Amino acid sequence: MTTIVAIDQGTTSTRAIALGSDGQSRLLLSREHRQFYPKPGWVEHDPRELMAILEDCCAAAGECGDLAALGLDNQGESCLAWDARTGEAVTPVIVWQDARTESAIEALKRQGAEAMVRQKSGLPLDAYFSASKLGWMLAELPEVRRLHERGHLRMGTTDAFFRDRLTGRFETDVTTASRTALMNLETLNWDPELCRLFGVPLDALPVIGPSSGDLGLIRCGAKRVTLTASLVDQQASLYGHGCRRPGDLKMTFGTGAFLLGINHFDGRQLSNEATQTVGWQKSGEPPVFALEGGVYSAASALNWCRGLGLFKDFSELAVTYTSSAASKGLVFVPALSGLACPHWDRSARGSWMGLSLHTTATDMVQAVLEGVAFRTAEVFLALERNQPVNGRISLDGRMTENVFFVQFLSNVLQRELSLSSEPELTAIGTATLAAEATGIDSGYVARQQVITPGESCASLQELFTAARTATTAFAGSARKPTSTISK
Repeated sequence: MTTIVAIDQGTTSTRAIALGSDGQSRLLLSREHRQFYPKPGWVEHDPRELMAILEDCCAAAGECGDLAALGLDNQGESCLAWDARTGEAVTPVIVWQDARTESAIEALKRQGAEAMVRQKSGLPLDAYFSASKLGWMLAELPEVRRLHERGHLRMGTTDAFFRDRLTGRFETDVTTASRTALMNLETLNWDPELCRLFGVPLDALPVIGPSSGDLGLIRCGAKRVTLTASLVDQQASLYGHGCRRPGDLKMTFGTGAFLLGINHFDGRQLSNEATQTVGWQKSGEPPVFALEGGVYSAASALNWCRGLGLFKDFSELAVTYTSSAASKGLVFVPALSGLACPHWDRSARGSWMGLSLHTTATDMVQAVLEGVAFRTAEVFLALERNQPVNGRISLDGRMTENVFFVQFLSNVLQRELSLSSEPELTAIGTATLAAEATGIDSGYVARQQVITPGESCASLQELFTAARTATTAFAGSARKPTSTISK
């Protein structure tokens, strides 16, 4: 039996998952890493810590005696800069959640740059994407400027850093590049005009390549194994869900909630709500395109509630609610890191509305679960306006272990949901793509539970909309970082 190992490098942890040709997966190693919040709105990781964990995952993969190939997925928009000579990072990893460039983004909007960014990259102007983060590094960090002046600067998303260190090839894949706002969706190359706009030197960026194929050799213990897949974690999840046709859609509820659906891309600009991205590209084949929309705070909102002491253990959330919190007038807006699709408002903040002396901690947590469902419905409708969705919607992620949440989401959407029993669909997608690149059938067969919608929640969605509108209008909600981008 052959084995493919997928390394899933996520926002809070890194996991190595082995997928055998019998279709069975097993966890080889899982390590959490630290999150740093040096200033309000800033979120960072230590690149040395991430690299050390990644190397441990490679070593664990090397213990598989029948290891045929390796796959890697990464946390999308997170990025950093490093020295081309030594491979050592000279910045922290600036995480996708980080909003330090919000004021710079607003300045670009006032200059009228958003239409051009949308037309070329398929993405809105938002601090979420990598471009403004990379521009901030060059503008604000002297060491980054010195390296650039001497011709030794490398910068990009985390996958490029990992692959440079592990394979010796300074490359990224087309899915990750499509999340930077620096890649032209039609040419699939870095766009000089976008790079100039954000102040990112094109000569410091990695080569863009396919998501699968021969991507270089990685040392795994005593072995040297070919990396045959590398892509963004959400796109890997899309592949793991079995989405292959335009209109196929998946939802993943992790740190944030992310919706991806395959669509036809004919060069037309979408509405200002959804984002156009690349789903994957196999070596020698044309790319598969996808629509994407996200909720910045999903499971992270629950972790925040736990930190506040509203509950101690996630098992406490497995309660049977007799009615929804919204039906009792209590609504939570999960804008703890701002609002993504379809609003794109990083200044928005979270809130409970409808609190009273009778409100309990349980009510407040229930409202959080419902708030994530309501926000997900907003994203879903934005995507469906651009691409009709086929049949059932496939779900995964830790929040889907909560029976109430999944049923409430089905009620809000009024759609059948297909709930996967596989907790590692992102890794499964990475491993499947890696296996296919080597001509191996992964043998994986999805096992799913169907959730049928109950009573419509249309009136409650309207209540949520009113709460979100009031929250975003609250004058004290705006956050005003002082960062700028040098153009």
